[in-house]
Amino acid sequence: MDLKLAGKSAIVTGSTAGIGLAIARRLAEEGVAVTITGRSQAKLDAAAAEIGTSVNAVLADPATAEGAAALIAAVPATDILVNNLGIYEAKDFADISDDDWHHLFEVNVVSGARLSRHYFPKMLEQNWGRVIFIASESGLLPPAEMIHYGMTKSAQLSISRGLAEHTRGTGVTVNSVLPGPTRSEGIVDFIRSVVDNKDAPEAEREAEFFTRLRPLSLIKRLIEADEVGAMVAYLASPLAAATNGAALRVEGGMIPTIA
Repeated sequence: MDLKLAGKSAIVTGSTAGIGLAIARRLAEEGVAVTITGRSQAKLDAAAAEIGTSVNAVLADPATAEGAAALIAAVPATDILVNNLGIYEAKDFADISDDDWHHLFEVNVVSGARLSRHYFPKMLEQNWGRVIFIASESGLLPPAEMIHYGMTKSAQLSISRGLAEHTRGTGVTVNSVLPGPTRSEGIVDFIRSVVDNKDAPEAEREAEFFTRLRPLSLIKRLIEADEVGAMVAYLASPLAAATNGAALRVEGGMIPTIA
């Protein structure tokens, strides 16, 4: 299927591995001129080599004001902004410090707000654009083992929906994608940290994770990063012009508002 994205430009944050890299790769395959970001030049170079043509690698961390300014200076305008940058950790609620709360909020929430504050008005001016937040099902079903992470994903949904209210009658859309647990860098260690039988084979640990900690999952497996990339590429395309202000789950269905 031709997603009619050839000639568009995109910024994908947190895009040197996992979901971000999969999104950047899928957009590049559709003919999009993609900018990827990261904090490590070596990882940026490796990601750019994997994606191939039509990629611009910018060493910048939008989780800081200085990093966001560096990215904006390098790429003043874009057609598509994918706010993917995010971190997570498992921690008992009583052990989550003030610094933990602030750090996750700064990385997961403020980074996307900073970039949207710059690029979103420009999209409205040109009457076309896409802002996509990579949130999580944890924004709707906060996990007991990482409540602070769930909080940040709920906040992303609020920002996304609020921005969508400003797009009425325009060619701009703002949506959120809510993946369930996705096979990416760090997920194996995370699952081991929260299951009871930490020494079991990987397949058994994964089965225990979904049985005990994610019992509402319909697919009962880790999502592949490319599956998230495919949904984001569709949302970024002109074919998704009627999907706006939506929160779409990659597994388990969607909770959309179609404008």
